[in-house]
Amino acid sequence: MKTAVVLGTRPEIIKMAPVIRELERGHINFFIIHTGQHYSQNLDRVFFEQLKLPKSEYNLEVGSGSHAEQTAKILIAIEKVLNKENPDIVLVEGDTNSVLASALAASKLQIKVGHIEAGLRSYDRNMPEEINRILTDHCSDHLFAPTEKAKLILLGEGIPKEKIFVTGNTIVDAVSQNLALAREQGDTLHNLNLNPREYFLVTLHRQENVDNPTRFGSILKGLNKLTEAFHLPVIYPIHPHSLKRMNEFNLKPQNITITDPQNYLDFLQLEKSAQLILTDSGGVQEESCILRVPCVTLRDNTERPETLDVGSNILAGVDPDRILGFVEKMMPIVRDWQNPFGDGKAGEKIVRIISGGACLT
Repeated sequence: MKTAVVLGTRPEIIKMAPVIRELERGHINFFIIHTGQHYSQNLDRVFFEQLKLPKSEYNLEVGSGSHAEQTAKILIAIEKVLNKENPDIVLVEGDTNSVLASALAASKLQIKVGHIEAGLRSYDRNMPEEINRILTDHCSDHLFAPTEKAKLILLGEGIPKEKIFVTGNTIVDAVSQNLALAREQGDTLHNLNLNPREYFLVTLHRQENVDNPTRFGSILKGLNKLTEAFHLPVIYPIHPHSLKRMNEFNLKPQNITITDPQNYLDFLQLEKSAQLILTDSGGVQEESCILRVPCVTLRDNTERPETLDVGSNILAGVDPDRILGFVEKMMPIVRDWQNPFGDGKAGEKIVRIISGGACLT
């Protein structure tokens, strides 16, 4: 059996790493296709090196562009690779343009598609990621749902139960494996002059937030209120696209420490030791839940409702007063919630399934 693993963005590299390690451990024939969807190829290479992953055999280097342009470029480029390599299955993870384009190209060529993190829904069609998730799920042959809730969503959309496997989320595997790697490198908190539990950590990059000057500005006002209320630093490792929009909109955040993007192992250290995390990232909602750090999500909805159910996360939207109020609510909570995303063996289960081993339904 030959397996193609598609990566397009840094979150995909992180979440696919446990699967890649299992493929290596099982001596399974596989190769990696990197679409190059993210801005910095150099930073992506650093991720591969830090996580000790094999190099990608193919780098499509599609770069940025409109959703249609980017998706089309990936479709054209990856079809050529799949025709050349003729794999038995293509594995994709998440909800990016790389995921949708790769799943479409493979299904048109009658190559099986395995979708890792299937069944997530925000029910907000204004999010391009929501369209990508739905279409990818409905052209996949193996749907690896992270939770029972995700499985029920897929069944409710008419996907046959024999295609669905509840494996847990590979992010649990990744956090466990990569915390060990993070401890081997430098002390990120010391480098940024931070003390554990004495800072807020922010990630903010979703288009519905940073491409809208009203929403972006409102969030920054809310973050400023935190520094005034709690006298704790707010650390914001800024995404290049977010920085570009901040400058275009002439937004001047006050009392917020803006840093360059952190590599994953450094960021994991920052997450683990934060007093509280504020984010619009789905992956960070999961990681904060796994690490037992309270989270306030700067969105109106989430495709990770399990984090709301266990009490690790709350939806605040973008109103400054609501942001402050929900942070005040989450600060004192006891960090004893149960991790809803599995036992840290999702990568092992996924590889066993695609290899024809025991099925989990």
